[in-house]
Amino acid sequence: MPSRAASAAAAAIAEKMKDRNLPLPSAFQIRFNTDDEDEWPQEATLLSAAYSGNIRRLKEIATRLDADGRGADSTLRRTNFEGMNALHAAVGGKGLLPMCRYLVEEVRMDVNKRDTTNGKNMTPLQHAVSGGNLPALRYLLDKGADLHVASHLKGQEGITALHTAVEKGRCEIAKHLLLRGAHVDGESCRSTPLHAAVTGGHDSTVKILLDHHANPNKEVNLVTPVDIALDTPSLPCLKLLILAGAEVNGVNNPLARAALEGLTEAIKCLLEAAANPNIPNMFGKLPIEIAAEYGTREDVEIMFPFTSPIPTVTDWNVDGIISHIKLERKQLEDGDFVEKKRSELRRQGDDAFKKQEYTNLSALYTQKYMTNLFGIKYAAICGMWLHWSLCWHRMGDGKRALQDALMCKKLRPIWAKAYYRQGAALMLLKNYAKACEVLSEGLELDPESDEIDKLYWEAMELKSTSTTVA
Repeated sequence: MPSRAASAAAAAIAEKMKDRNLPLPSAFQIRFNTDDEDEWPQEATLLSAAYSGNIRRLKEIATRLDADGRGADSTLRRTNFEGMNALHAAVGGKGLLPMCRYLVEEVRMDVNKRDTTNGKNMTPLQHAVSGGNLPALRYLLDKGADLHVASHLKGQEGITALHTAVEKGRCEIAKHLLLRGAHVDGESCRSTPLHAAVTGGHDSTVKILLDHHANPNKEVNLVTPVDIALDTPSLPCLKLLILAGAEVNGVNNPLARAALEGLTEAIKCLLEAAANPNIPNMFGKLPIEIAAEYGTREDVEIMFPFTSPIPTVTDWNVDGIISHIKLERKQLEDGDFVEKKRSELRRQGDDAFKKQEYTNLSALYTQKYMTNLFGIKYAAICGMWLHWSLCWHRMGDGKRALQDALMCKKLRPIWAKAYYRQGAALMLLKNYAKACEVLSEGLELDPESDEIDKLYWEAMELKSTSTTVA
């Protein structure tokens, strides 16, 4: 077992390799502070030889390591350096086919064996993708490598070779994986391949995935590829997604997001695709109001012809909208005005709750928190999402209730109430298994919560009943 110091050093060198994209031999030079391979551990020199495709040197090192006399091939199969073996190094390095054939056909190394370097658990196929070695990848697939195998690394569960290929913009490898049957919409814990391609801003790989019928509206953690295209930002990716039928009026309001970021060309693109500028964002603000506050005058001018007049704006023109927004901001800096407004909204909210007017209640909650954006407390922001989730739940909209509960949980991950609201939303969506899991986590945070306990057992019963019926 490697020492704690050795493990720390391995982690450090892995980080350097990741950040600087260093070849394995160069990484070892930094790790061991010398370019003289004779001063490295023999296992490291063996990986360097495999990486470079030097079969003769590989055999020489394996023979020296053969302490029990079982032969060089047996030694090669059993030897690794901190979790990585010769096949991982070879296909992720120069990827020379003679070396690949020697290790697989003569040494009989497992083409699906994962490495254990820093817990990454990458297979030889995934190393070939990372190294951009298409010939080695083809060879591995011909020899039985599993292209559907996914990462087990925490926070990256479900990431396949296709995810890695498109994220790195490796077009030819992506095409080959798709032709060999890779799942175009395969979902990891954080993305589909399309999400990954857009994240990298690789419009060429985005086009390849869309040509293979990737779903441009697939949500992962309530995020769509369009949301990512605006976040990156990547106008070419956005255009490709829209051309493929991406929804431009999604729950995350792409037009409002583009206005917030001042993405003028994206605003034009979305409007041309029939994005509705009269849909408010989560704070009740229309895209044109957001543009007046955070964007440019040009953005306001672009959206003005498509936006319906706002009753509170006295002069309905570009200058009038900008002046109105400036006045609103000035009022929000007035403590007396804010307190008076907040008290009035609290009273209206109580009335709406009693009358079960949840649509009005949601709007009132929005206005209430908007009056306190200057100096609003972090906990209050979380409470805002929690209240919205409750309103959507009461209106029977499980999807939006779940979205807002997840936002609350993201902001305050140790707040048991966020888990309660997420569990309630999941039950509304009839996802009882996931609800049980979430509510169980909530109980760990607050074992004394009767409401979470009650909902947990209700979810358990419904889960059992649905399983029995199925």
